[in-house]
Amino acid sequence: MHLRAAAMSEILDDHAWLEAFMSRAWEHHQVECAAGVADSIEKDFGLVHELYAASTDVAGWLPVFGGRQPAGAPGDAVPDPPLLLLEPAEVRAAAAFLSDVPFDELWEVTGAKILASFGPGWAEALVLEIFRGHHRDLRAFYGRAAAAGHTVVKAGWF
Repeated sequence: MHLRAAAMSEILDDHAWLEAFMSRAWEHHQVECAAGVADSIEKDFGLVHELYAASTDVAGWLPVFGGRQPAGAPGDAVPDPPLLLLEPAEVRAAAAFLSDVPFDELWEVTGAKILASFGPGWAEALVLEIFRGHHRDLRAFYGRAAAAGHTVVKAGWF
């Protein structure tokens, strides 16, 4: 999952346009991450969503799978690539959630399931550290995006 923050005025609410935008952004992903306007989670994004969905706060759905499909997305099938737009108010809500949520409490609820999905041989301390890293990175990314008043575009590259 690839996340890119941008001012609403810099993007179009159009699936084809956003696909090209995110494709170009992916080509410069390392530079954009260093600049603080991009982030990504490789194979673990579904599990990160499960971690946050364990919260009683409805904003827990926003950081990973939150948002809406852009205009022009096919309505009869999963778009390729799947794209989501998170408007500035939702970005602020996601940032507040990530800032306030007690990570250790979420891990207490979901950690065993997440660890089991990694299969035998994975040390809990290592998996825990991977997810703390995802949380730290998402908290920083959404915090910057919220402070700038940005929209977040998400692409699921398969």
